[in-house]
Amino acid sequence: MTGSFTNPVYLENFPDPGVVSADGTWYAYGTNNATANVPLLTSTDLVHWTEAGDALPEVGRWAVRGNTWAPEVVRTAAGKYVLYYTARWARADRQCIGAAVSDTPYGPFTDASDEPLICQDDEGGSIDASPYTHTDGTLYLYWKNDGNHIGAPTHLYGQRLTVDGLALTGERTRLLTNDKPWQVHVIEAPQMVRHDDRLYLFYSANAFDSDAYAVGYATCQTPLGPCADAAENPILKSTPAAAGPGHSYLITLANGSNWLLYHAWPPDAVGSISPGRQLWLDPVDWVDGRPVVHGPTATPQATPGE
Repeated sequence: MTGSFTNPVYLENFPDPGVVSADGTWYAYGTNNATANVPLLTSTDLVHWTEAGDALPEVGRWAVRGNTWAPEVVRTAAGKYVLYYTARWARADRQCIGAAVSDTPYGPFTDASDEPLICQDDEGGSIDASPYTHTDGTLYLYWKNDGNHIGAPTHLYGQRLTVDGLALTGERTRLLTNDKPWQVHVIEAPQMVRHDDRLYLFYSANAFDSDAYAVGYATCQTPLGPCADAAENPILKSTPAAAGPGHSYLITLANGSNWLLYHAWPPDAVGSISPGRQLWLDPVDWVDGRPVVHGPTATPQATPGE
């Protein structure tokens, strides 16, 4: 191998990565830490990451600081960047989803709204928003109701977004529910991806702070379903090297190869504050229309693009 790396690719705590690419740089956004609402990392190769501050210095007026989770970013047709983030609703014991805007992927992103974009109060709240741009340019948003917060079922939802990405439009659709034994009480962290003209909804399930947390996927007929859960799930799960791998983000490189960026605990430190959930990166192949994740891999492997 002319260039190689060994997981994890970022040793500090960086849960729930969401990624966007611009001008040869990868931008990764993560769940809050002690100093930043939305910690930002940058990289030119997906392997070496540099800390780049707080992409969201202030949460929206509807929210309170301290529980800013699972941010993801999309670039709209107008060239703006919209960051979808989860935060604690000031009115109640609920996590809800907001949208913030910036001219650049660095930020600072600003949420000018007095109300959250999505807050399913009767279903426990709303978290883990993930945008998707379809082949016709239509924007969609996917998320999870926080049902496990109130002892209720959890579902993955999808709905169209307006062109600017700041409002929902059309019918809201329930795509998946935590009805498989391995998922137990929670299904979350959706990401819709397109490969070879087929749609795949990646997600995570089970308790995030345990070694049972894992990644699965479903195939979908349209961006709003119907979706069919894959029989071989989960496709990424714990090994002796990494515990509770999940909240993944599938990346497609210019050469067409796919890589999965995700977080995982050290096996001897599940649930710990330090080092917490570290960043891992592994290749994904497609076999008969099914994604196959080669990980968690803790031995040297070729860097992306090599």
